[in-house]
Amino acid sequence: MPALTSTRDGDVVTITLTAPERRNPLSTSTLRELGSALDEAAASDALAVVLASTGSVWSTGHDLKEMSTLDETSLRELFTTCTRVMRTIETMPQPVVARVHALATAAGCQLVASCDLAVAGASARFATPGGKGGLFCHTPMVAVARNVGRKRALEMALSGDEIDAETAADWGLVNQVVPDDELDGAVAELVRRVTRGSRASKALGKQTLYAQMDLTMDQAYDMAIDVMARNAATGDGAEGIAAFAEKRPPRFAR
Repeated sequence: MPALTSTRDGDVVTITLTAPERRNPLSTSTLRELGSALDEAAASDALAVVLASTGSVWSTGHDLKEMSTLDETSLRELFTTCTRVMRTIETMPQPVVARVHALATAAGCQLVASCDLAVAGASARFATPGGKGGLFCHTPMVAVARNVGRKRALEMALSGDEIDAETAADWGLVNQVVPDDELDGAVAELVRRVTRGSRASKALGKQTLYAQMDLTMDQAYDMAIDVMARNAATGDGAEGIAAFAEKRPPRFAR
């Protein structure tokens, strides 16, 4: 059985983890399915992608039963595959929104952190529980720490304790928290707001933002100046400026 589904409604692709009886683990095969679904969405003309799941747990992260059967080479392949999926979210042109209704742990928490945006229901919780056992959540913390900062990341990683949705929002892991029965509406409204305007300019903007965040300040400004000048001189960037100056609606390329 497939571990996920990918459906399209209008301009939005929704990828849903569908193994609730196993708590939606991110096994090697599931990660490959997820990577393929993301690649397919990235190559489409969709304007946004929503990542969701079914059941009482959003995702428990890596499948520990699978991991117990793997040697170091196979484990390295698993973590490399997972990293490739997380980086695909970062580099694909569409904004990717996590719809989190329940517990997201370890690599499941990493997946939320890797999404561009996240909306959580009030019942959602988050944890990187490796600190409670023998395997520290090394790879999940790459994404989580870049969302919540060093000291909060270390608290999550070393304690392994869950944080609730409100704390996750306060720490920057998710954008907003809403009552559980308002989650779908809140996700749809956020998608609507972040897909207005030029698709091409947003794609360039998202990819440039991620690229410059790992640079020095001077390098980041050099990159941003170059990209912004080119975008303002051509394509939808130039069209947006011209439309404003001419007091008319812009005609963006699709």
